Amino acid sequence: MQIELLNEQGQSAATVDANDTVFGRDYNETLVHQMVVAYQANARQGTRQQKNRETVKHSTKKPFRQKGTGNARAGMTSSPIWRGGGRAFPNTPEENFSQKINKKMYRVGMSVILSQLVRDGRLSVVDSLTIDTPKTKALASKFKAMNLDSVLVITENVDENLYLASRNLGHVLVVEPRYVDPLSLVYYKKVLVTKAALDKLQEMFA
Repeated sequence: MQIELLNEQGQSAATVDANDTVFGRDYNETLVHQMVVAYQANARQGTRQQKNRETVKHSTKKPFRQKGTGNARAGMTSSPIWRGGGRAFPNTPEENFSQKINKKMYRVGMSVILSQLVRDGRLSVVDSLTIDTPKTKALASKFKAMNLDSVLVITENVDENLYLASRNLGHVLVVEPRYVDPLSLVYYKKVLVTKAALDKLQEMFA
C-alpha cells in the first residue's frame, strides 16, 4: 500500500510503502460502528442518580383523607405519580456501561479504519512535526500553510513544545501511537502520521 508523503506546504512530495495488513484491509462498517460505540460507552462515568419515593425528602403524612374528597386516594406526596415525588425506577451509580472488544477484533478494526482513511485520502505521512517554540500561533500558522483545518497528529514522541502549542487548538489533537483511538480517527478530517509513528502503528496492528 502506498501512502502519500506531504512536504512543509502540505503538497504530496512522494509516497511511502506501508504494510497491506494494516493499511490495505477491506472496509467493515459493522466492526467500525461496534468499536466506536464501545469506545464511547467505556468513556461513560455511570454516576447518574435520581431519588426514589423512599429517599426523596417528603412527609409521610397522608395528604388528605381517604374518602369523601372525590380525589383518587393518596398515601404520601413522595409517590412517583405526584409532582415532586420520587422516580419509580431511578438510575443508580452502580450502572456499568462498559463493553468488551476482543484484542483481535480491536486490532483488525483499527486496521480497517486506517485503511479506509488512506483510500479516502484523509491519512498522510510527514517526515517529522516539530516546532521551535511552545507557541500556539506558530503551530496554527504551520497547519494553515499546509492547508489543514481539522487534524489528528500521530507522532512517536510528543515533545513539550508540540504539546503546549497544540492543547489550545480546538480542532487539533496530538497523540502518540499507543493513545490512538477509533473515535478520533473517524472524527478528524485529516490524520498526519510521522514516519517513526507509522512504523509503530504497523508494529501494533500487524
